[in-house]
Amino acid sequence: MGLKLGVPSKGRLMEKTFDWFGARGVTLGRAGSDREYAGRVEGIEGVELVLLSAGEIPRELNAGRIHLGVTGTDLVREKLGQWDQRVEELAELGFGHADLIIAVPQLWVDVETLDDLDEAAAAFRRTHGIRLRIATKYHRLVRDYLRSHGVADYQLVDSQGATEGTIKNETAEAVADITSTGETLRANHLKILSDALVLKSQATLFRSRRAELTEAERATLAELLERLDLD
Repeated sequence: MGLKLGVPSKGRLMEKTFDWFGARGVTLGRAGSDREYAGRVEGIEGVELVLLSAGEIPRELNAGRIHLGVTGTDLVREKLGQWDQRVEELAELGFGHADLIIAVPQLWVDVETLDDLDEAAAAFRRTHGIRLRIATKYHRLVRDYLRSHGVADYQLVDSQGATEGTIKNETAEAVADITSTGETLRANHLKILSDALVLKSQATLFRSRRAELTEAERATLAELLERLDLD
């Protein structure tokens, strides 16, 4: 057994994470082919690499099955209630930047702010007899944000596919989604509300507060954090 480090298993997040650790003298890599989820660690003894989807890493940290994990701030805060009691942020890694925002159709010329959205939602309910629907994958974060800004007359609907397409498909009237450049939103004739930045997210190294550590694992963690200049 060793200190378990969970890292995204594919794509740009995996490559950038490998680069970040590599620049600090810890080499991460796949143990075999690209289809295998076993990993290897060089440059420090006692660390075991576990390749997981970015969405699985918060759950594994919370369950204490991995000691450290790299994933987006957005995923940790959405998936873990009272997240700061379950994990500790060790370092923002400087990549994987994305903003969780709320957007409405560009045709809604009078809706620019959350106050405008609140008024539009009340009017929508008077006209249609149902609550305005906001499509999102981030129910916890969006609900908390809207509550704190006094927006009440809406319902969140789950978006499993491309969230931006839900308005065109008439399954929602507004969206709350992650965006990096805003290009996809503009392509779908959507605009971001001026005060609706729910969360700025980036890839972050987290430590589980739930995972038990042996004396050997505690020593390995201290050595790793020193190597990463995080002690």
